[in-house]
Amino acid sequence: MSPLHELAHAKINLYLHVTGRRPADGYHLLDSLAVFAGAADRLELTAGSGRGGRVTLDIRGRFAAGLGGDDRADNLIVRAGAVLRELVGADAARHLPDVAVVLHKELPVASGIGGGSADAAAALRLLLRVWKLDVPRAALMALATRLGADVPVCLDQRAARMEGIGEELTPAPILPPCGMMLVNCGESVSTPQVFRTRAPVFTPRAVLPPQWHALADMVRDLSAQTNDLQDAACALCPEITTVLSALRAAPGCRLARMSGSGATCFALFDSPAAARAAQDAVQRAGWWVWAGDLCRNGGNPAVGADSIPA
Repeated sequence: MSPLHELAHAKINLYLHVTGRRPADGYHLLDSLAVFAGAADRLELTAGSGRGGRVTLDIRGRFAAGLGGDDRADNLIVRAGAVLRELVGADAARHLPDVAVVLHKELPVASGIGGGSADAAAALRLLLRVWKLDVPRAALMALATRLGADVPVCLDQRAARMEGIGEELTPAPILPPCGMMLVNCGESVSTPQVFRTRAPVFTPRAVLPPQWHALADMVRDLSAQTNDLQDAACALCPEITTVLSALRAAPGCRLARMSGSGATCFALFDSPAAARAAQDAVQRAGWWVWAGDLCRNGGNPAVGADSIPA
């Protein structure tokens, strides 16, 4: 069969509040508005003649070295295949075709934009197609959560509000047209270390409207929110502060903030063209810079309410 392709778009947290902590396991509870940028990794899947549902992985692209090592068994793409095989059961899995996946890694690694989670979600979408599986949505979301708290929102690649540990998804406010710039300084930041470093305080859940008719309205409401991990990440990686200063000074920047646990930062602009026009003012040696549009209608065909079809 011809190779199948999927894009794994960068997930951006427009704000991120740490609202509490689960007493049972100590996981932090979050409230965040996630959107998806046009920047993306690319996955290519080819089915082989063997049977057993084995997934092999080859990693290429600008940031392939960041996922170094020959052992791919712990990569989220390979693990996505393992949890799907577990879901269908050993007898059915014996008849699934083996697949080879090539990941073209174009997003920075460990950078707060959900790259690994987006890759895992893209792998799930591909495997559901090639293995012709019809998995009820609730079961698929539970499976995605096992892979990582960001994987459920990355399945649809649509703007969504994330709560709980990230697995509780509700529709985002309707977004106005705008542009976005992403900047990563080239340094990785450890999410567990950021959480250990942050001040042990909690922020209330944000109050959001059902729709923003203009970017000025969205910027006004987002400016009243925070990324509760930003100060801790800046203390661990001071270059993030330099990135934020460069973004805020860029012509046409309406809002600049860090995404997730860092180190990638974003800025909002009036349009994709305005974001691209400001790139030269921000670019520095060693920085990754992208500018363009948001995936306003999802990066892939809409996922149904009840199941993801084969």
